[in-house]
Amino acid sequence: MLFNSFAFFLFFIVNTGIYFLVPHRFRWGILLIASCYFYLYFIPVYILILFVTIIIDYFSGLYIEKSSSARKKKLLLVLSILTNFGILFFFKYFNFLNENLGILLHGIGYHNPIPYLNIILPIGLSFHTFQAVSYIVEVYRGNQKAEKHAGIYALYVMFYPQLVAGPIERPQHMLHQFRELPRFEPKRAIGGIQLMLWGLFKKAVVSDLLSVYVNSIYSNYHSNTGLTFCVSTWAFAFMIYCDFSGYSDIAVGSAQVMGFSLMRNFNLPYFSKSVTEFWRRWHISLSSWLRDYLYIPLGGSRFGKWLTYRNLLITMLLGGLWHGASWNFIIWGGLNGLYLSLEKFLGLAKRNKITESGYIVRFIQAFLTFNLICITWIFFRSQNFDQAFYILSNIFHSPKFFTLRIQDTGIFASMLFTLSVMLLIEFLILRKKDLFYQSPENLSILRSGGLSAFLILMLVLFGYSEGGQFIYFQF
Repeated sequence: MLFNSFAFFLFFIVNTGIYFLVPHRFRWGILLIASCYFYLYFIPVYILILFVTIIIDYFSGLYIEKSSSARKKKLLLVLSILTNFGILFFFKYFNFLNENLGILLHGIGYHNPIPYLNIILPIGLSFHTFQAVSYIVEVYRGNQKAEKHAGIYALYVMFYPQLVAGPIERPQHMLHQFRELPRFEPKRAIGGIQLMLWGLFKKAVVSDLLSVYVNSIYSNYHSNTGLTFCVSTWAFAFMIYCDFSGYSDIAVGSAQVMGFSLMRNFNLPYFSKSVTEFWRRWHISLSSWLRDYLYIPLGGSRFGKWLTYRNLLITMLLGGLWHGASWNFIIWGGLNGLYLSLEKFLGLAKRNKITESGYIVRFIQAFLTFNLICITWIFFRSQNFDQAFYILSNIFHSPKFFTLRIQDTGIFASMLFTLSVMLLIEFLILRKKDLFYQSPENLSILRSGGLSAFLILMLVLFGYSEGGQFIYFQF
């Protein structure tokens, strides 16, 4: 079930109404049934995979907490992690590794006997895996009590607003919320609905309009030149941002209406003055997960600068691989790791270097950072190496650089207008006028009503009806 569908609109209204009408002791069950129904909308049989991992992780957590043997605790931790990542590996990486093994064997004159498997990646499996692993690790570390209620643990893993594309929540933040008794609060609900409309505007208006232009260029890349590639890559940067942050805003907003607090997953990333700052603002739940469960266990920055650079590169390479079974994603992650390492080496990653700069310097820093990130997006968007390197080479070396190809001037004009509206709103948020992520006590009903009406008007006038599913559903 897609957030940008009428089916979800009806589902959300009915489920939220039932949720507040039933007694508190039944609410977890209502949410769990709704979450299962939500997931069954995709490929129903794959819900069995979630059930298997939920059962293993639930009992692993209980036994880890009960056990007095450090060796047994570690064994249970490893079992749980291997189960989660084993399932993820099978569905997401088996064919990728098998294909590369075949290429390697062919190069030395052998035939790969392992067949290619016709399997589809379950929706949201990567997000589910990371959230489940964070639970079992936190229980092992003693930072979280094992959840005794099997239904509430299942709900923590399957909570429908963030089930298929995050945010990736920690157990310390979410589990206790399912036991609390949130009452319907009009201001909180208004704020949540406003945030949902903001996310829907970014997805169904800005991102889907941008996708028309981006897809037309990337699908016919051999017939395009430098400026066209430059503009389409900028467009893709905002397309994927509006698509993914739009999903996250709808997730956070829908949870807020029901009285739950999910973490903010994006915080104006394209206003960042360095790549280091960008990764503090982009996909925050994944960035913090990689930091806490990969970068720091590798040693972080505790053992000298060269090991710090190594740890950054390993973390971002694996972060790239998490996004998809493709060398393009690995290069995307590796470039970001290289950027982060260079900023560490040059001393540009310190926060005070950013805040002490003047307006002009900060603008230049933000512009350079944005374009460095855009170079990595070329690998993220391209289907293969040939396409990525062709686009890169023609951006920087093209005899007809200033030729801009536009197929549909109406869509292009709408794209520029709606993108400008989005950036203007984000600039106001940057100027300490947060219109969406604020406490209900500070909410202005009049301002929220006006902003919501404006967003609805933009959806009616510019909503692109042919928009599809969210990009990050494939991860």
